[in-house]
Amino acid sequence: MFNQIERDLFQRRFDLVFACDQQRGIGKTNSIPWHLKAEISHFRKLTSSTSESAWQNAVIMGRRTWESLPEKYRPLPNRHNIVLTRNTNYQLPATVSRFSNLDHALSYLATAAVERVFVIGGADVFAQAIGHKNSGLLYLTEIMQNFDCDTFLPD
Repeated sequence: MFNQIERDLFQRRFDLVFACDQQRGIGKTNSIPWHLKAEISHFRKLTSSTSESAWQNAVIMGRRTWESLPEKYRPLPNRHNIVLTRNTNYQLPATVSRFSNLDHALSYLATAAVERVFVIGGADVFAQAIGHKNSGLLYLTEIMQNFDCDTFLPD
């Protein structure tokens, strides 16, 4: 699709959004181990708000994060949803884009009509994103409690 030089030229900046417990836990058996209305509201407002109503933001997530979303919220409304998976046969709704890795998604978004780009999880996608040259802000909600998590933020 793109060679390395084109990828370097056309990638755009993105921010990361995540919540974790005090031990950097982010999930348990492919779900979030807490339910906090204020945190969900903050996430929705942050990733949906744009400066003009004609624009949308994009959210990039891994396949397991996609699958962890309740079906009634898939795709996340008022946002361009992008799912990263290496499975080329993985079925998604027509309004959701699929890419094999973060760089391909960012190359696509460089010319897309989106205002901001957010990486929203999971652990494998965060690992790719945290050290990426185009990563910007980190929006962190730290839950001041420990949960029985099996998935953690990378170092």
